[in-house]
Amino acid sequence: MSKIKTNQPKPKPAYQRIKDSILENIHSGIWQAGEAIPTEFELADKFGVSRMTVNRALKELSEERVLQRRQGSGTFVAQQKYNHTVVEVRNIAADIKAMGKQYVAQVISQRRVAASKVSPRILQLLTSAMIEESTPLENSLFQRQKSDLIDEVKIIHIADGKPIQFEERWVDASLVPNFIEKDFTKINTSEYLIEQAPLQGGNYTIRAIAAPKEVAKALSIKVGAPSLLLSRQTYSSGRVVTYVDMWHAGDSYQLAGTL
Repeated sequence: MSKIKTNQPKPKPAYQRIKDSILENIHSGIWQAGEAIPTEFELADKFGVSRMTVNRALKELSEERVLQRRQGSGTFVAQQKYNHTVVEVRNIAADIKAMGKQYVAQVISQRRVAASKVSPRILQLLTSAMIEESTPLENSLFQRQKSDLIDEVKIIHIADGKPIQFEERWVDASLVPNFIEKDFTKINTSEYLIEQAPLQGGNYTIRAIAAPKEVAKALSIKVGAPSLLLSRQTYSSGRVVTYVDMWHAGDSYQLAGTL
C-alpha cells in the first residue's frame, strides 16, 4: 500500500523562533520602545541555543529596524515608525457590531494556489523581503519562486444586509500555513493573521477608483461608480505576510479620526 504524502509545515529554525518571541513581546507591550531587552547570554540560555544563533536573530531584527544595538550598552527596542498611523489594522466585524448592526461575512472564494497562478502585481507586492521606506512598492525586488504557495480569499462584509466592504486578500502560505483552513464567516482575517504572525509594520495607500465589474457586483453598485480602495501590506519578521485590497462604495464610506 502506497503512503499518502502530506504537506506538513517545516519546523521554524531556532533563530526565527527567537525573532518571533521578541516581536510578540514588543507588540504585546511587554517590552516598550527604548527599553533594553535581555542579553545574548540570557536569550541563549532561555532558548537553549548558541550565542551565534541569538546574534543572527538580533542582527536581522536590527536590520529590520525593530531593535537598536548599542555597543557597550546592549540591545534596545527601537522607536517604531508604525506606532501612529492614519489607518489602523481593524476588525471590521467588531466595528459593525459596535454600531449596533448585524454583521455577516460572505466568502466568495477561498483557495490555495501556486505563485505561478497569481498575477505578477500581487506577487511583486508579496515580495519576500521587507520593503525599505524609500522604495516604492512597484520597484520592490521580486524574490518568489513559481512553486511557492499563496492563499487567496475574497470576502464581502455586510452590515444589516448591505455590503460595506469587499476584501481581496493574498497571504504567504509558508508564514501562516493554516490560514486557508479557517472559516472566515466566523473568524476575521486580519485578527487571525496578527495572532499567528505578530505585526511588525506595513504600508498602505488609499485611492478613489471607478468600481470594476467584480467589485461593483460585490458591493451592489454600478460598474464605474465611485469606490474607495484601501490597499495594505503588513509585515512580520521582515517579510510580507499579506497584501489586501479593501473596496468600499464611495457614497457610503469615509475615513475619519482625531488629531
